[in-house]
Amino acid sequence: MTAVERLLLKQEIEEFLYSEADLLDQRKFRDWLDLLAEDLVYFMPIRRNVKFGQHDEKENTRQGEGISWFDEDKWTLTKRVEQVLTGVHYAEEPLSRVTHMVSNVRLLDVTPEQVTVGCRFLVYQNRVEYENYTFIGRRTDILRRNGDSWLIARRELILEQNVLLAKNLSIFF
Repeated sequence: MTAVERLLLKQEIEEFLYSEADLLDQRKFRDWLDLLAEDLVYFMPIRRNVKFGQHDEKENTRQGEGISWFDEDKWTLTKRVEQVLTGVHYAEEPLSRVTHMVSNVRLLDVTPEQVTVGCRFLVYQNRVEYENYTFIGRRTDILRRNGDSWLIARRELILEQNVLLAKNLSIFF
C-alpha cells in the first residue's frame, strides 16, 4: 500500500467513525445497529489498581473470564436498543443527551478484508436536569469491508477509570 493509499484509507475510516458517532448522538440506534457485523464482539474490561509491573497481566479483566463492563454481541446490543426505544427504560427516560468525540485515529493493521483501528474517545452524557458524566478512554476496532463501507466486527473499549462514576452504562460507545 502506498503512502497516498494509506492516507486515503485513513480518511475513509475517520469519516466512518465520525458518521457512527453522529448516528449515536442523533439517537438513530437502529441505523447504528446496521454498522455492526453479525459476529460482533463488543468488550469493555473492568480496570483494577495493581502494583507496579503487573499492569500487562492484571490491570484489565479478560474477555470470557470473570466480569467486565461489556462482553456483548450484536444480539445483546439489539436487545438493549429495543429496550431503550420502548420509552420505559428506567435509566433512559427521558433519553440522555450524548456527544461522542473520536480522535487520535491510527491504522494499526491493514489487510484487504479488514482494518484494525486504534483511537481515543470522549463521551459526554447529560441526564435529566443535573446529571453529567464523562467517559474517556481508548478503543481498538476491527472494521471489515462491506461493499463501499465498513462493518464493526470487534470493539474493545478501555475506560480510563477503575470505578464507574456514572449511575449506569445505558449509553453506547
